[in-house]
Amino acid sequence: MTKKKAVKGLSFSVNKAIGITDAKKKIAKATGIPTTKSGRRAKAGKLLGL
Repeated sequence: MTKKKAVKGLSFSVNKAIGITDAKKKIAKATGIPTTKSGRRAKAGKLLGL
């Protein structure tokens, strides 16, 4: 079995191609609520003073 060779520095994201990434970014900026789990956790920590 041969290993599939990827082109270095070239990647493809289905979510980015469909526009999900951009939509999430716009929602996060408009509401001020992060869309990532780590972002929400960090924001909650700041609000609670942790």
